[in-house]
Amino acid sequence: MSSSKTSPLKDILKTSLPAVLDLSSQTITWLVEAIFIGHLSAAALAGVGIALQIILLTFTVVLTFVVGASVIILRYLGQEDHWNANHVFGQAMFIGAVMSVFIFVLWYFGGTQLLTIIREDEPLARVYGEQYLQTVSMFSFFIVLNFIALGIMRMSGDTLITMKVNLFTNALHMFLSFSMIFGYFGFPRLEARGAGLAAGIAHTTAAFLTLYYLRSRKSVLFLSFREFTTVNFATFKKLFKLGVPTTIEQLVWAVGQLILSFYAARMGIVVLATHQVFLRIQSVLTMAFTGFGLASMTLVGKNLGAQNEHQAITTGRTTARVALIAAVLIAVTIILFRGQLVRAFTDNMDVVSFGSKVIVVLALIQIPKAVNIVFTGNLRGSADMVWLMWLSIASVFIFETVAAYILAFVFHFSLYGLWAIQGIDESWRFLMNYRRFRLKKWKKRNIF
Repeated sequence: MSSSKTSPLKDILKTSLPAVLDLSSQTITWLVEAIFIGHLSAAALAGVGIALQIILLTFTVVLTFVVGASVIILRYLGQEDHWNANHVFGQAMFIGAVMSVFIFVLWYFGGTQLLTIIREDEPLARVYGEQYLQTVSMFSFFIVLNFIALGIMRMSGDTLITMKVNLFTNALHMFLSFSMIFGYFGFPRLEARGAGLAAGIAHTTAAFLTLYYLRSRKSVLFLSFREFTTVNFATFKKLFKLGVPTTIEQLVWAVGQLILSFYAARMGIVVLATHQVFLRIQSVLTMAFTGFGLASMTLVGKNLGAQNEHQAITTGRTTARVALIAAVLIAVTIILFRGQLVRAFTDNMDVVSFGSKVIVVLALIQIPKAVNIVFTGNLRGSADMVWLMWLSIASVFIFETVAAYILAFVFHFSLYGLWAIQGIDESWRFLMNYRRFRLKKWKKRNIF
């Protein structure tokens, strides 16, 4: 295998840098869209922000098949077994097609109920959120399938192709958002509904572009229509076995983030709008760090499939060092330009003033977050999913649910408390995941 003959750092950068650009471009698009929405009103920013969290929460369920399939595919690719890798890929896509129907129903009809977490004296925020969520739901089939396809391709190491697809898609998304939200270039002014249309059109276009790569054999994977339409329950069982713990892990984490938004909503529209600004910034940074996490997962998984344990360990540790350096640089940049960063999202001076102070906490927590994401990727590459699931359940209950409430409402630390507790959570999980990786539990685990 090539990764055993070349420098770990070279392999890491070759895999991670396109993934960083790919994933960051998606979240930068959400960030830019948030800036557009924020210039409509604080209520629009809050409402659409909550709607987006509901969408991301939904995708944690879809992540079952992305991660479950990817872990198996990585082992097959490490063994040079491309037929089985493509079979697992096709089955994951079939499940995604079925799930897209249920997701449409959830987004269109259930989102209105979830948006009631916004305070009763802010009905306009709920209206904006409903418009955005219901519009995006119309494109759910293509959005879900493209999410699964690109996710598996990315985790399988095909990061250059996924980067090309997402850079094109997100450029289209930003152009359409600007045009449809404000009514430029001949488009009507549609505000939140326009933002939803822009997202749907861009990601539907991306689905066809992704299909082109998968059928033209330019990707490491090939989408066989026979595998896509033929049910194999034995493969389903493997996908669920590996993917469900990751789904529970991510679902619990997303619920924790929703709880924090609920706490922020109880403090008023300024705090909630500021919190939504931070979430958008955090999402960009998380995706950048996830690029390193995906690189570590890909390389660790392939090396273990090729029975090269030493290279797997070396790669995992080296990736963490690269992510740590990147996180320190990012934290310093945020602190130096904190006022300008918050002001880019909104003209509301209350949000700007408050956010410029609290954002220092956001900057500092990026350091433990970055290294924790990498070691989480290391453990996913070694198929240690159940451990990550229970760690997430414990941390969300202890920190995001209980400790955050105490800091915010008992000790009156407000938004400072909500974000400081996340830093404590990330530090604790990093220490636990680092220890777990050193134990080499994959020696006792057979994923086939």
